[in-house]
Amino acid sequence: MKEGVRVDKWLWAVRLFKTRSQATEACKSGNVMIAGQKVKASREIKQGDEINIHFQPINKRVMVAGLIEHRLGPKLVPEYIIDLTPEEEYQKLKLMKEMNFEFRDRGVGRPTKLQRRQIEFLKKHLGK
Repeated sequence: MKEGVRVDKWLWAVRLFKTRSQATEACKSGNVMIAGQKVKASREIKQGDEINIHFQPINKRVMVAGLIEHRLGPKLVPEYIIDLTPEEEYQKLKLMKEMNFEFRDRGVGRPTKLQRRQIEFLKKHLGK
């Protein structure tokens, strides 16, 4: 087995990013950290490394359980990654999804301009 794998390749292979270029861009923008330090896309990772990834609403923490360079099927991902993200982060994501949803009775149609402004006002002020 190889000594290490590029961090951008591994993040793409375990399906944390849709494309390798997105993984590379996340590294460039400083959203990927190992041991509290921002890493370049070319950084070699080893088994047991902890990686912190800042996605817009949450901070995801994962541990490298295995090294892989090629993209896997979703069922095989748990063999190569251990999710250490606290449950509170996922609750935050769930709450944000719920706050972005409005229930409307069937057949009522689209909201009027006034109704839409009221909905936006409530979201803005209740979301704080």
